[in-house]
Amino acid sequence: PLDMVYYPLDAATGKNVTPIMKVTYSRPSSKGRAIFGNLVKYNEVWRFGANENTELKVFKPIKIDGKEIPIGYYSIYAIPGETEWTVIINKTTDVWGAYAYNTANDLVRVKVPATKLTSPMEYFSISFVKTDDGANMVAGWDTAQVSLPIKF
Repeated sequence: PLDMVYYPLDAATGKNVTPIMKVTYSRPSSKGRAIFGNLVKYNEVWRFGANENTELKVFKPIKIDGKEIPIGYYSIYAIPGETEWTVIINKTTDVWGAYAYNTANDLVRVKVPATKLTSPMEYFSISFVKTDDGANMVAGWDTAQVSLPIKF
């Protein structure tokens, strides 16, 4: 199913809260399958969800790994590994999967630790967790979870 998450989270309520960013993505389910290292290959570019690539809309400039991401639309990809993932913010949007992925359009690549969850998540999920200087975009599926620090 298609889903979206805003930061701040209550920006989706329409209660005069100005959003900073929004992620729109499809939520694949595991359906009893082994996901990372099997269905989603380690060390290969993944669309960070299902169907069309995951999209990040930035309403106000943000910083990821010290790199400013201006207002606009971007794609999010990942290269999963057993203990570390590379999360990629890319300028190309409106594409299916990672088939047309081109490194020349990357704005930023960030290596983040992958943690093992104690119980599996059936559906791929993304949310934001407030931090002192921004928010972490937290993504998890099956038994893996990653957290991307974002500053603003």
